[in-house]
Amino acid sequence: MNSPVEYKTGNGVSTHHLFSHISLFSSLAPFLKMEISVTSIVFSFVFAALLASVWSFLDWIWLKPKKLEMLLRQEGFSGNSYKLLHGDTKEMFMVSEQAKIRPINPISHDIAQRILPFHHRIITNYGKNSFIWLGPTPSINITDPKLIREIMLRYEIFQKPKRSPLGKLVFNGMLMYEGEQWFRVRKTANPAFHLDKLKNMLPKIYLSCNEMIRKWKSSIANEESCELDVWPDIKTLTADVISQTAFGSSFEDGRKIFKLLTEQISLLNQVFYFFHIPGWRLICLFSGFCPLKANRKLKSNNIDIIELIKGIINKREEALKVGEASSDDLLGLLVESNHREIQEHGNKETGMSIEEVIEECKLFYLAGQETTASLIVWTMILLCMHQNWQERAREEVFQVFGNKEPPFDELNRLKEVNKILHEALRLYPPAALFTRATMMELKLGEMKIPPGVLIALPIILVHQDEEYWGADAKEFNPDRFSQGVSKASKNDQVSFFPFGWGPRICIGQNFALLEAKLALTKIVQNLSFQLSPTYVHAPARAATIQPQHGAHMILRKI
Repeated sequence: MNSPVEYKTGNGVSTHHLFSHISLFSSLAPFLKMEISVTSIVFSFVFAALLASVWSFLDWIWLKPKKLEMLLRQEGFSGNSYKLLHGDTKEMFMVSEQAKIRPINPISHDIAQRILPFHHRIITNYGKNSFIWLGPTPSINITDPKLIREIMLRYEIFQKPKRSPLGKLVFNGMLMYEGEQWFRVRKTANPAFHLDKLKNMLPKIYLSCNEMIRKWKSSIANEESCELDVWPDIKTLTADVISQTAFGSSFEDGRKIFKLLTEQISLLNQVFYFFHIPGWRLICLFSGFCPLKANRKLKSNNIDIIELIKGIINKREEALKVGEASSDDLLGLLVESNHREIQEHGNKETGMSIEEVIEECKLFYLAGQETTASLIVWTMILLCMHQNWQERAREEVFQVFGNKEPPFDELNRLKEVNKILHEALRLYPPAALFTRATMMELKLGEMKIPPGVLIALPIILVHQDEEYWGADAKEFNPDRFSQGVSKASKNDQVSFFPFGWGPRICIGQNFALLEAKLALTKIVQNLSFQLSPTYVHAPARAATIQPQHGAHMILRKI
């Protein structure tokens, strides 16, 4: 068979080779098309994802906030127009810093302008139905006691807002849990706070109170009186009480934990206003950067706190296994209750995990120490300002107990002291503000609230509202509580809620009131007190409402 004829092209390439290349290209063409097609698809996906990300970011920082603003204005709310990214946080920070500079002079109990200066300004300018911007998130102010009652009762719908990763390092536990986790932990912890359990803690509270009184008396010595800033000693008192009653034999470890937690609160306050700016949490999370490197210290402190508490808990659990556990402090009661809960149901999931027990221990400290210290110091300051009520309290204490230690069962006889403590909680509540979040569109009263909105309950503004408390709302008048809390205000709704209200009311409320009542009883039994000329009235918002420049008083022995 003859071989095919070959022709030469002009450049010397044979037609045979040329046809071979053409044939090869033809065979590869489908694969080349497929590769181009895959590249196009990948590029399309990348472009679409990029476009979606850009749109999502735009929606987050501008479109959604403007839509929420429109919906809120339609429902009758007013406030500043949304500002890109920071909302009102820049102005809020500046106003808060300015408020810290100016003390209240002359002395007055009208403290909202110093404690919640920006909320006060917005409500003054726009009315009670107003909102502020925390970054791109609107927060509506609710001050109507009827609506507050509805929010507190519907706790499964109006939940605590999501916290920043840094905030979780300080405030967590039962205070922030939701749903099944909150119910399970609350149920397990409840037995530790029964009144009969608190009764057993009385001797420890007496010891700490007596130590503070002894120190104050020694400062007076042979003098007629002495000037003293009582605030550091009151903080030491409540720290010692919570250390003793929470950790018992591990008292020194308790002091270390308290010191670290105090630093945590200070660090958290340094970065609070940055949390609401879009992207800031990611910067904190991935770069490890925050103002003054506060977040790094927050994390390292948290590790130290966890290790200290874990060591104490492990010792208690080992002692419980061999029947040697002590249950005369909060941690012992909590471990015992948790152990019993697990045994009864035969399932660890019905009790608390080690992490949850640790968070509750941290909460004992923050709530137990800060709340009670705030209540005691403001009660003393108020009794300095209103000497007639100091005399009424002292007269009642001597009439009921004389110089003796007050028995637990007879503390309820202190009617005047009880009224004074409630009025102190009204004028100077430990917390200035409660916050809730909306997860879905819902109705609150006659208003439709869209999802993605925060709800602020400014306690201090409700507690001092003349509409609910009368013309003397900003004055000290314990007699308003003569017929109990429910009849103290002009309505039967929720206008007094220093510890919250409803199913989620603070589990440690009775503990705080017990300690404050005992401390006040011991103080008026042994000393009289008045404000020093050096006292500066400057309530400030920290973890609780505290005297910014201390509480300088002149003390005299009885």
